[in-house]
Amino acid sequence: MRGACEAGIPGAMRRADVDSAAAGSDWYAMLSLVDIRTRIAAGTLTPAAAVQLSREAIAAREPTVGALAALAADAAIPAEGPFAGIALGVKDIIDTADLPTQMGSPVYAGWCPRADAAVVSRLRALGACVLAKTTTSPFASIDPTETRNPNAPGRTPGGSSAGSAAAVAAGMLPLALGTQTGGSVIRPASFCGCAAIKPSFRLLPTVGVKTFSWALDTLGLFGAGVRDLSYALAHLAGRPEIDGAAVPDAPRIGLVLQDFAGPAEPEAQAALEAARRAAERAGARVSAVALPDPLPEAWALHRVIQDYEGRQALAWEIAAHRPLLPAKMGRQLDAAEAITAAEYDAARRCAHRSRRALKDLFGDFDALLTFSAAGPAPAGLGSTGDPRYNRLWTLMGVPCVSVPVPGDGLPVGAQVIARFGDDGRALAVARLIEGALARG
Repeated sequence: MRGACEAGIPGAMRRADVDSAAAGSDWYAMLSLVDIRTRIAAGTLTPAAAVQLSREAIAAREPTVGALAALAADAAIPAEGPFAGIALGVKDIIDTADLPTQMGSPVYAGWCPRADAAVVSRLRALGACVLAKTTTSPFASIDPTETRNPNAPGRTPGGSSAGSAAAVAAGMLPLALGTQTGGSVIRPASFCGCAAIKPSFRLLPTVGVKTFSWALDTLGLFGAGVRDLSYALAHLAGRPEIDGAAVPDAPRIGLVLQDFAGPAEPEAQAALEAARRAAERAGARVSAVALPDPLPEAWALHRVIQDYEGRQALAWEIAAHRPLLPAKMGRQLDAAEAITAAEYDAARRCAHRSRRALKDLFGDFDALLTFSAAGPAPAGLGSTGDPRYNRLWTLMGVPCVSVPVPGDGLPVGAQVIARFGDDGRALAVARLIEGALARG
């Protein structure tokens, strides 16, 4: 494989000037990680041929979607391991030794790390082919990328993990890494129509991942469906019990509307209602629940923690390259200078109390069901959408899964949440709902 600086950003991989072209049905033909691995195990597909499927899809679709920041010209394709044959996309704030890591920012243009991030090293050891870096909002912040939603090129794919969600949804990659500090995994998955998990806080190591908030940043996974996420997370975390975790008979699911975050759009309400009905058809007992104090207060204080830490984590970039920071992020970090240590400490204490309250709530429920996003992907590329239905769960550190909800319009997902550390339960309930939705 060529070195990172040689690989660069392939000019031919920049998106075409397409704003309203309708996506064909092939855009929805995602690559399933589990299907690929099953075919390889059966001898009907080789790892090299599986990776070639991704290369062909990238050649056909990347000019319109623009999900990639760099593409490996000659990526190593291991023949063995649970991820052999799986072409991996890595969000461009996660270090890779053989592809540039540019943080979505001119500050790091052409930067070539010496080492892989811990999560990338683990995936390589398990047989994954690191094929591409995926676009990110600068420093995983709020300014949009130029990546387009594969279902509607005139709409945002969300952010900050824009490229990872779009690449999986467009059928270019079977697995991609993202990160979430507010709603940067669950929301773009909902907008693009793929599945995603934000695991429990620190289940996956963030060593070698650019920090915005050390109390919030969490690695996440994008896949075609929930079974792909279960397989991937179980192997990546070295916890086989995650894959195939049992769902209790008649699981108890709490329906959470998060009224304190404001009303959702009709499409999101319809998706959540469809997910609720599907859960009940599958035998679940679903009941509405209002989140107890101080959880609504913690939701409001998420930004205090995020921005106070972001101002410190990006101190060098602010001091040395303030003119190169994007407009929205720059204003966000400038305003964060006014946050006092006392305000930050109070917000952290509220978060701690809220985690205890949420733990008590899970004594009555096996999982919670809520919105993945406020609605479908907004029109235009001027924003990444609103993360208001994601912030609280990131702050709580609990596992969250976005389940695509089939429909006639643009994609919208529903979010399944389980108690901290019970990632297998979150995935099992999500798969229960996914299966019931598929059966109709």
